[in-house]
Amino acid sequence: MNVISDTIVSMFSYTFIVRAVIVGFLVSLCASLLGVSLVLKRYSMIGDGLSHVGFAALAIATALNMAPLTVSIPIVVAAAFFLLRLSAHSKIRGDAAIALFSTGALAIGVMVISMTTGMNTDVCNYLFGSILAMSKADVRLSIVLSAAVIFLFAVFYNKIFAVTFDENFARATGVRAGLYNMIVALLTAVTIVLGMRMMGALLISSLIIFPALSSMRLFKSFRTVTISSALISIFCFFAGVLISYVFATPTGASVVVFNMLIFAVFSVLAVLRSSRIIQAGLCLTVLLGAGFLTLGSCSKIGSQGPVLNTPQNAAGTRSVELTDAEKAAFAPGNIPLADKTSKTIEITEKMFIAQVNDIYLNPEDYLGKIIKLEGIFKTIGYAEMNRDFYFVLRSGPGCCGNDGAVGFEVSWPITTGLNSPQTEDRRYPKPNEWVAAEGSLAYYEEGGHSYLYLALSSLEVKHQRGAEFVNQ
Repeated sequence: MNVISDTIVSMFSYTFIVRAVIVGFLVSLCASLLGVSLVLKRYSMIGDGLSHVGFAALAIATALNMAPLTVSIPIVVAAAFFLLRLSAHSKIRGDAAIALFSTGALAIGVMVISMTTGMNTDVCNYLFGSILAMSKADVRLSIVLSAAVIFLFAVFYNKIFAVTFDENFARATGVRAGLYNMIVALLTAVTIVLGMRMMGALLISSLIIFPALSSMRLFKSFRTVTISSALISIFCFFAGVLISYVFATPTGASVVVFNMLIFAVFSVLAVLRSSRIIQAGLCLTVLLGAGFLTLGSCSKIGSQGPVLNTPQNAAGTRSVELTDAEKAAFAPGNIPLADKTSKTIEITEKMFIAQVNDIYLNPEDYLGKIIKLEGIFKTIGYAEMNRDFYFVLRSGPGCCGNDGAVGFEVSWPITTGLNSPQTEDRRYPKPNEWVAAEGSLAYYEEGGHSYLYLALSSLEVKHQRGAEFVNQ
């Protein structure tokens, strides 16, 4: 049990994992609650259609250099309303309407991307999921919107129940079925956009379908199916994250595989059930048994290996957004030199890509702090800028088969610029040598963009080489 608890404590020692788990819990809960109604109305594949619309919206946002969530949410909500109206008032119904939207939006997204940025890492994160690659602004927006979805579902629960089971009867009793169908579509659209970051556009519909179908194997009432679906969804998400942490598997795929396992087990139990007491006991036994199985698998390998395989290419020259206050506090002339008495943030072997990426996404949490990492020393010269750039990098998984560089630009700090004289204590090593770099995180501006780098306090050549390629 000590190994199990140590694994969980180790996982939650990373603040970006804590943020990811909070958002994942809320999104999983939203998807499971709405999934029951969508599955019963035979509209479960709406998640797949809207996620492809979200991908097209992401492509447009990337091309316009705008915030992805800010652009995606209104577009996907509008698409959900239009899809609902198209299905209800035209000859194109149900699955045909969803397929029309799904393939059309995906084609538009691919066209926009191919004409602008190309298949970069940010696009791949939305296709396949990367819950760790979230800025604090995205996390705050996700929490607020998820809470709003859960609140509205609770408020309109009775009406949603009515239009789910018998829409015609609900209309006859005075229920405004059209309005509540639109509310369900609105909540679904918001949940899909939020879930794309966690599961990716290709897997998000699984969060809607699997928990509801698993619950329906054993339970029959709308309320018990809804509650069971919520518990299964949250449990499978946490189990998927834990498996991903230990075995270095993609987070979204791990969650889906665990949902498949629960569905298979519940299907078997449905054949064996004989009473409500027995089925409730079997359900609890399955959940507890699956939990112990997951933790037991984690305990076998302890803290070995890389974690949470996220194809995030955090290149050392990627620009970041800084506020005016941050620019004033951490201007190149005010570089805070590394203080050995301060706590050093070490970029660990296990979480290399995720930690580096979190620094680029949330620089306000790290500027001025001491960063330490190991990697291959690289020199890149740009004739048009008449100077060389120096990096400490590792090879990591990029996008669509292209490996990317993961790490930081480094430089000895001087008041007149980024490059220092070649003194004995400030000499740059030869290219491709394995080095340990330590320094304060600072920034400079080039071509109207801000770039992070390490203002070095030490740059030591290591005789032993570490692992150059990292999964996470």
